[in-house]
Amino acid sequence: GGAGVTVSVQPNVRALRLQFRLNRNRNTGTSHMRLKASDGHELDAYLAEPNGKATGGIVIVQEIFGVTGHMRRVADQYAAHGYKVVAPAMFDRVQRNVELDYQDIEKGRALMLELRWPGTLADVNAAASAVRDVGRVAVVGYCWGGTVAHVAASELSFAAAVSYYGGGVAKQLDKTPRCKIMYHFGDQDHAIPLADVERIKQANPKAIVHVYAGAGHGFNCDERASFSEKDAKLAFERSLSFLGDTLSQQPRST
Repeated sequence: GGAGVTVSVQPNVRALRLQFRLNRNRNTGTSHMRLKASDGHELDAYLAEPNGKATGGIVIVQEIFGVTGHMRRVADQYAAHGYKVVAPAMFDRVQRNVELDYQDIEKGRALMLELRWPGTLADVNAAASAVRDVGRVAVVGYCWGGTVAHVAASELSFAAAVSYYGGGVAKQLDKTPRCKIMYHFGDQDHAIPLADVERIKQANPKAIVHVYAGAGHGFNCDERASFSEKDAKLAFERSLSFLGDTLSQQPRST
């Protein structure tokens, strides 16, 4: 763990990184909450809040493995930089308390395939409502969540979106993000050919698209064999800068 914690605005980065490794919750307050979607569905969520005043809200959308330790650490990571962050349990519509091992890909895919877009978007919207009190809100998604972030940016009201290696984005190019969006891809991703990345660029010329040489699918996840600490750190720094520009310096969300 601890990858991607470094940020230039901190006067003592080394101490911050060490503190983060020793106690990830020291700079944040974490809890679990229950959300209610517009169709009445109730779902659990992990909430991470900064100690000081939040500068914006972030919805973290999970991979196909549930709200894992990695997803909770990602939420903590953003909260440590001043955001109120919520990670909704997107699989609650199918099965509650899902937290799969990263080897259990087939089970994760099966759960994901049972979901439908109206419910998925309703759950993302419910999560956004839970953090909208602090200002503008972004959606940040990983793997399956990267595809959800792209669709949510197109269908819902967000100030910004970040999509990490969303394998389904290229199949959703009929949907155009209505907010600023940043995509992260590895050029060695077995699930996302570079031709798909080019199609995404062409479909949305205003998007910021970063491709990481030598990185595979899931390069941000420190529980996967494909984890790349240097690429995860760079992607996080880029995302943090992008979100700072789009969330902190603009009016409150409506």
